[in-house]
Amino acid sequence: MIVCVKSCGINGLDGFIVSVEADIRKGFPSFDIVGLPDSSVKEAKERVKSASANSELKFPNNNSILVNLAPSGLKKAGPSYDLPIALGILSGSFKLNRRIFETTVFTGELSLDGSIRRVDGILPMVLHAKAQGFSAFVVPYDNRNEAALVKGIDIIPVRNLKECCGYINGAYPIEPYITEPAVLNNFGSEAELDFKDVKGQENVKRAMLIAAAGMHNIIMTGPPGSGKTMMAKRLPAILPDMTFDESIDVTRIYSVAGLIKDKSALIANRPFRSPHHTISNAAMVGGGKFPRPGEVSLAHNGVLFLDEFPEFSRDVLEELRQPLEDSEITISRVNGTMTYPANLMLVGAMNPCPCGYYGYSDRCSCSQNQIIRYKNKISGPLLDRIDIQVEASGIDYSKISDSRPGESSAELKRKVAAAQKIQTERYKNESFRFNSQLTASRIDKYCPLGSRESALIKNAFDKLSLSARSYHKILKIARTIADLEGSENIGLSNLAEALSLRGFDRNRE
Repeated sequence: MIVCVKSCGINGLDGFIVSVEADIRKGFPSFDIVGLPDSSVKEAKERVKSASANSELKFPNNNSILVNLAPSGLKKAGPSYDLPIALGILSGSFKLNRRIFETTVFTGELSLDGSIRRVDGILPMVLHAKAQGFSAFVVPYDNRNEAALVKGIDIIPVRNLKECCGYINGAYPIEPYITEPAVLNNFGSEAELDFKDVKGQENVKRAMLIAAAGMHNIIMTGPPGSGKTMMAKRLPAILPDMTFDESIDVTRIYSVAGLIKDKSALIANRPFRSPHHTISNAAMVGGGKFPRPGEVSLAHNGVLFLDEFPEFSRDVLEELRQPLEDSEITISRVNGTMTYPANLMLVGAMNPCPCGYYGYSDRCSCSQNQIIRYKNKISGPLLDRIDIQVEASGIDYSKISDSRPGESSAELKRKVAAAQKIQTERYKNESFRFNSQLTASRIDKYCPLGSRESALIKNAFDKLSLSARSYHKILKIARTIADLEGSENIGLSNLAEALSLRGFDRNRE
């Protein structure tokens, strides 16, 4: 007797349907699982046996049992196949209604007592099942809110194996679970962080406003205590709210990474990721034996903040070049190739020298060679990909003791939203949305210059020995500054301010 139960696996950020085929025959007692299972799937044999016994469900111990996970060419990983394996085996002895297996997908990890634990990747699984035309998806009870974000497919939450078997046979009717995303708690809210608390550093706050308006990457250089980290943490608060589709996109990544909590199933706030400088390559860009999203993908549609920028491994920093250019990261492994989204805003912070006090003759003890080696930890090609490079100075007493609040995050957010609205309208027929995403072929169309502006940029190009990428970055920044002013054309002052925001280019003189 062969029974087929539908389940779902994860390949990158996408789900794929798995047919769990259970063949129970009379013969020498055995229990085998085939179809490229990993060790956690193979261990399902013991979990299924114990869960069945402790749920008072008759397990066919005296039969020959063979479970096949099709398609056999894809690796099956994780404990999410426990529930469908158990149902396939029990359907014979427990007389389950097999017709439901044709229209319903099942997933869940079994505890030894028969309860069903939450699993990772529920959102992409449900999205795929809906796309494949399934009418219902049985999920662990703790995954119910995340699964219910997908409309158009019935979500059936179950707490244990016995309850699931009762639902299949109609003994325990379970109504499809419905939740409204608006009632779910926000994930990682930074609402309490406001730019009005930042004293001084008007030039840096201006640079961050421009960066947010055009989604430009930015790096800040300054001594310790100048407020670099403080300002970086407040940057998400001035970015426009994510749309529902953007939230679903981010939630899908966090779901696969196992970072979703049931009470905050929908990630409504823009991510802010701040990894330590000891992070590995795989943790930064994603990877592992079975590739999973890294920090650059977890920061998708949000901010990736790298404090102490030069202290990161050079190999890790160089890995950022592709995602910064392409807004996605491709990882190739023996088991397959995965592409994860990485449309992020990179924010870096660094000291001007190893001790941090370059320019303070009474405090800096670094030699010129030490300073050069420190700055050379960041390659020129990587710096070229960082649009805005601004210097933060030390804060004097008059600034820090000023009780008057600065411009609030809400006020800055309105300016950013207005500038981005202009960009959305301008690029409505393009494949991109922001000035930072302008390609070289589109810069001439969207960043035309007058004669005076052309003369200024030509002089800067020759004097500073700019690269072609730096030249394009300057024009993109100038376009954003003009958008903040509501100006249709890039003016001389816009271009001059853009040049002032390329600090490392000026230091090449």
